[in-house]
Amino acid sequence: MVARRAEVHVEALGALSVGGHPIGRDSIFRIASMTKPVTAAAAMILVEDGLLRLDEPVDRLLPELADRRVLKDVAGPLDETVAANRPITLRDLLTFRLGIGYLFTPELYPIHHAIAEQGWAPGPPLPSHLPSPDEYMRRLRALPLMYQPGERWLYNTGAEILSVLVARASGRPFDAFLKERLFDPLGMKDTGFVVPAASIERLTTSYMRNPQTGILDVFDSAHASDWSRPPAFPNGAAGLASTVDDYHAFAQMLMSQGRHGKTRLLSRPSIELMTTDQLTAAQKSASGFGAGFFDDHGWGFCLYIVTERTGLASVGSYGWNGGLGSMWESDPREEMITILLTSKLWESPTPPPVFADFWNQAYSAIE
Repeated sequence: MVARRAEVHVEALGALSVGGHPIGRDSIFRIASMTKPVTAAAAMILVEDGLLRLDEPVDRLLPELADRRVLKDVAGPLDETVAANRPITLRDLLTFRLGIGYLFTPELYPIHHAIAEQGWAPGPPLPSHLPSPDEYMRRLRALPLMYQPGERWLYNTGAEILSVLVARASGRPFDAFLKERLFDPLGMKDTGFVVPAASIERLTTSYMRNPQTGILDVFDSAHASDWSRPPAFPNGAAGLASTVDDYHAFAQMLMSQGRHGKTRLLSRPSIELMTTDQLTAAQKSASGFGAGFFDDHGWGFCLYIVTERTGLASVGSYGWNGGLGSMWESDPREEMITILLTSKLWESPTPPPVFADFWNQAYSAIE
C-alpha cells in the first residue's frame, strides 16, 4: 500500500501459500514487531485517561520491577550486582531504556544463558511459546537488569512488559483493551492476537529460509497456525495479525494527529511525543542494534524516527518493521504512508532488497 493525501494505491501479489490461492487485499499477515507502536498508543491512551504517568515508577502496578538489582558487569556472573540507581518508569518501557532486553553481542554472556533458560532468547515470535503474563513477570523478577535504568537502549522487552502494565492499569485483558479503545474505533476488524476460524482462509502461510539448504521451509502454516487459537499472553511486542487496510487505519490516525474521522483517540501532543526522538547520543552508541542503524535514526515510543536524510525518507518520518516479513513507514512531510506485508521472515535486521525497492518506487512516484 502507498497512501498519499487522499490517494491510496494497493497491490496484491502472489499467493497465500506456495501453490495456493491468490493473495487478496483482505489477506491476513502476522505483523510481528509492527505490534509495538500499537502497544505504545494503548499506553498513551491510559496516560491521557490519568491511569498512568510517564515518569512515575511502575512499581505500583508492576511490583516485579521494584527494588531491582543490576549486573556490575554485563559480561560477568549473575550474582555480582548492585542496586538500581532509580526505579523503572513508563517512559523507560516506551523507549526501551528499562535496563533489560535483547543484548546483541558477538559472544554469549551468563545473562544470555539465563534469559534463554526463561524461554526469551531472540527469535521469531510464536504465541504458544510465552507463559501467562503473571508467570512472565515472575520469571523476569528472577533476572538482574543488564544496565541501569535509563542507561542504554535494549530492544523488545519493554513492549512485552507494556502489555502487562496496560492490562493491570486498565483492569482489562490487554487484547480486550486494544479492541475497545483502538481496533473498534478505527474499524480494524481483522486485527487481533488470534485469527478466528471464519477468517483462517485469509491467513497467509509464513515461510523462513533454511540456512543449511537455502530452500523455504514453513514457519507457521495457516490451518495449524499458532495464531489460530488464543494465546496465554497477548504479546504487545510481536503478537498481532492484521491486514493492510487495518494497519493503514492505525497509521493514518497517527498521521492525522490522533484523529480518525470525527473521533479523537489521542491528542496531538501525545502523537508528537510518540514520534519524537527520545534517545541521547550515548544511548544510541551503546545499543548494539544493527550496524549503523542509529547513525540516521532515533527512537520514540516503540518506533523509529528518521533523524538524518541519508535515504529518500524525510527527516521526521517514523515507523517500524516486523521480522516475519513486514514494514510500515509514515512520512509526514510528504503526507505519505507506505506498508508492505510479506510472508517470508527477514534474515537480518537489514530489510531485504524488496523493501528498499518498494520505498524507492514509492518515492519516485511523487509528483
